[in-house]
Amino acid sequence: MLEIKQHSASGAAEPTARPAAVPAEGVTIAEAARRTGVSVHTLRYYERAGLVVSPVDRTSGGRRRYGEIDLKWIFICTKLRATGMPIRGIRQYAELVAAGPGNEAERLALMEAHREDVLAKLAETQENLKMIDRKIEVYRGRLATGDAEGFWAPVRPR
Repeated sequence: MLEIKQHSASGAAEPTARPAAVPAEGVTIAEAARRTGVSVHTLRYYERAGLVVSPVDRTSGGRRRYGEIDLKWIFICTKLRATGMPIRGIRQYAELVAAGPGNEAERLALMEAHREDVLAKLAETQENLKMIDRKIEVYRGRLATGDAEGFWAPVRPR
């Protein structure tokens, strides 16, 4: 079952009760948005952009009904987007999955390439964090010794 954890304002995951099972007839687009944490607009966009692996079911009145498999797929899409995968990459992955068995090596290659991109971004972020930590230590040190006033306040020469 798809389990989405709510996040507090600090970004930390808060324990939540396991969400209710998706009924056999599916859930409305509003409920799908609530369960996945994306907007109704985003759900419609994912469908238009070819990011879904199968057509979303519709009621006789034409309203979307999302099943559990749809919610699981949306969860995957949001994680791929959150880690920086371009829409075209998600679309390519969705097309491979929708095509069915026989292309697992291609799917793996796509995921491995994305993993390498994520690792490179993480390494860059870690380097940037080191610079921030150095600046924090400098400011703490200057404030502790009382000589922070005017520290690195550049003035253009006249």
